[in-house]
Amino acid sequence: MQVYADNAATTKISQAALQAMMPAFETYYGNPSSLHSVGQEAKEVLENARERMAACIGCEPREIYFTSGGSEADNQAILSAARLGEKKGKKHIISTAFEHHAVLHVLQKLEKEGFEVTYLDVKTNHNITAQDVKNAIRPETCLVTVMYANNEIGSILPISEIGAVCKEAGILFHTDAVQAAGHLAIDVKKQNIDMLSLSAHKFHGPKGVGVLYCRRGIALTNVIDGGAQERGKRAGTENLPAICGMVAALEESLAHLEENTKKVTALRDKLISGLSRIPHCALNGDPKNRLSGNVSFCFEGIEGESLLLLLDMKGVQASSGSACTSGSLDPSHVLLAIGRVHDVAHGSLRLSLSEYNTEEEIDHILTVVPEVVAYLRSISPVWRDLQTGKRTYIL
Repeated sequence: MQVYADNAATTKISQAALQAMMPAFETYYGNPSSLHSVGQEAKEVLENARERMAACIGCEPREIYFTSGGSEADNQAILSAARLGEKKGKKHIISTAFEHHAVLHVLQKLEKEGFEVTYLDVKTNHNITAQDVKNAIRPETCLVTVMYANNEIGSILPISEIGAVCKEAGILFHTDAVQAAGHLAIDVKKQNIDMLSLSAHKFHGPKGVGVLYCRRGIALTNVIDGGAQERGKRAGTENLPAICGMVAALEESLAHLEENTKKVTALRDKLISGLSRIPHCALNGDPKNRLSGNVSFCFEGIEGESLLLLLDMKGVQASSGSACTSGSLDPSHVLLAIGRVHDVAHGSLRLSLSEYNTEEEIDHILTVVPEVVAYLRSISPVWRDLQTGKRTYIL
């Protein structure tokens, strides 16, 4: 049996998305910036997609900017807020210690330019609170940027409460919603979100396309210069087929959100319950406020890379953390941020489910994971030292 359980890295494209893309390849193939009829037909399709995307997250069409994905949207949102703050002499930013690298690396770049960043601690319940944000705000704070839901451990952050805090303080609020879009209901106006990033391939859309929502009145800084596309704020001919696929995928996900969440949550809980029986393991992430499809564990005495390879041989495709860093031998910064020590963080496993998974697949995972963990421990000198008392168990 083959079980794809790495949906946080990317999802299988849906039939709805594929069908929506074909007319943009075959019929509406013109450049939306062209003045002739073929180009204007493509532009009409583009603006229709913008209107539908706006309806999905509760904003105005002119507040939607199509990008190449979540990373580009994160970069533009954070840099724009930083430049606006800099003009006012405000160079303090609030974020968390377990953000995606698309956020962290931009913040590190800004730190080199003289900005100060407060990284909120996430050890308690592997999450933060709105009060944590409120306590960190200073007169010179120009931006709060925190993810909607964590990509590795599934914690869902209190976005509405944080949005209320930021609105009261008059501070721009950006959220990386790449893992949340299509899986959680989002209303940027009601939640007081000023800027939001999302990526199509996380909810059964195509890769290489995403969205930056930016509230009207906020001046964006260009990160890609060239043509006047996207109202002059993002140069480059729009990828119309991918945009159409993205919108169709998000609409379909939201139309079935309640039933999909119920199904996937049941599969997740069964998986967590079964894996928790393995000795000396620990669940990562907020135990209550977590994504319906996220299951993240650390197993003491093993290496995550070996675990993934052996699971793949047994038909289970999983991850040890973020797909963007899966080639690194360093332990996950997310796991270190929540307090896992290096030796334990190395033995991590992330299983991320979607509505395409079945109960039979969960049973297969629950059969092979304990087998592989037991085998790896049987050949591990670290596990031998733990059993003989030369080392002390951490989990």
